Amino acid sequence: MAIRKVARMGHPVLREKARDLRPEEIGSPEISDVIRDLLDTMEEYRGIGLAAPQVHESVRLAIIGFDGGSSRYPDMGSLPLTVFINPVITVLDPAPQAFWEGCLSIPEIRALIERPRKVRVDFIDETAQPRSITAEGFLATVLQHELDHLDGVLFVDRLRTEPGRTRIAFTEEYVRYDLANSEPGAGQLED
Repeated sequence: MAIRKVARMGHPVLREKARDLRPEEIGSPEISDVIRDLLDTMEEYRGIGLAAPQVHESVRLAIIGFDGGSSRYPDMGSLPLTVFINPVITVLDPAPQAFWEGCLSIPEIRALIERPRKVRVDFIDETAQPRSITAEGFLATVLQHELDHLDGVLFVDRLRTEPGRTRIAFTEEYVRYDLANSEPGAGQLED
């Protein structure tokens, strides 16, 4: 349908707790248009996920999809394009894991973020069917990152700071110094 402007850090819509979609809204032409716009925008910016607040729609809706065979995410698994409506995350294993994260709403910045290792997400899909997905590793991080947007949380809010340990970089330096490979067990994510 349309490529939308992505809200950048500092825009108030990114800090709002998005509202639940009502049952009668799911499958409506308006929400179907938002889903198509999310997909067009995500593809244009080469993301792997996008939440409705990132395109100035404060509703609990996000899309995620990526191919683990890509050069960007080798050996990170995959997820066919999935629409998440009114998702609820449950942490199943709180042991921390770290991945370098980036975000279309915070361009040119990467940070090493620790998140719980395993989660379950219960949600409604675009056909109004209840679904559940259990994920660990990279996919668990992707889900948590993307769905954080629905609560007004950005990945930089989860940055653990301690002298000599904080890991944040501009994308150019991240690539130049191969920071993703400098941290044991750390992968990369950009929504």
